[in-house]
Amino acid sequence: MLAALRILLDVAVFRLKKLEMANLFAAAAIMLALALPWGEVAVRFCFGIMLNLLAYLTNDYFDVDQDLQSSNKDHRKARFLKEHMPAALGAQVFLVIIMAAVALVWSPGLLAPLALGAGICWIYSWKLKRLPYLDVISMIIWGVTMPMVGFPLDSLLGWILVGQLALFSACFESIQVIRDHDEDVTSGVRTTAVRLGIPATSALLRVFMALSALWAMLMVQRWAGIFLLLALLVPLDRAAIDGYWNRQRFLMGLVWLALVGWVFWTGSTDGWLAQVDRDRVLAPLSFAR
Repeated sequence: MLAALRILLDVAVFRLKKLEMANLFAAAAIMLALALPWGEVAVRFCFGIMLNLLAYLTNDYFDVDQDLQSSNKDHRKARFLKEHMPAALGAQVFLVIIMAAVALVWSPGLLAPLALGAGICWIYSWKLKRLPYLDVISMIIWGVTMPMVGFPLDSLLGWILVGQLALFSACFESIQVIRDHDEDVTSGVRTTAVRLGIPATSALLRVFMALSALWAMLMVQRWAGIFLLLALLVPLDRAAIDGYWNRQRFLMGLVWLALVGWVFWTGSTDGWLAQVDRDRVLAPLSFAR
């Protein structure tokens, strides 16, 4: 039990230091934009914490041997995990059981992010992160399924906002495979960046950036979305790729706050193509609340 708790704490501390739980705070922003009751916000936020712990522990579980060989990883954490693999597996099973119980008692719609979010993370960590093209596609799916904890599944506005997050995820995953290119080549891992090369992957990244700006302008807020085009102007220096990643996350994070802030203040999107009130629902999905 103590080993499982330490493993979960290590996962949480390491990922927070790396700023890798952004989907949790994005989901919280969606909850606020939709003006969900505070009790609903509390349950969904706690559910999101557990889902993130499960997802990142799954990733660490599959990558433990690779992490022990990497110069960029916390070897102390990886060694402890390697020495307590049964406890790590037990922690994952425990989290699934607790989240399934919460979903059945509170809102059956939460079973969707549990099954899809945890499922895509498991498949990604096991196989897809080492397959070109599918690594990026799986992270787009991740960008949808993880923040699904933040809204009832019949909320049209929730789906519009999570679409924005999916495009952000495509950008971040593209940056990540560029960052890890040399290490992946050495390890024999064939990611999108390894298959396409750095120049083509950089071009793909810029396509995703343009699409994220277009989605924001058409579907969420026509003027705030324009600022996402600034991401295209940030120079990509592979020698300082972590700084580039942080600058892009800062920019997209600021625009995201502006987008959800607009929805929170006005109760509606104001895109060139769509103006959707927060109360608009998808009737066939009304059971999923």
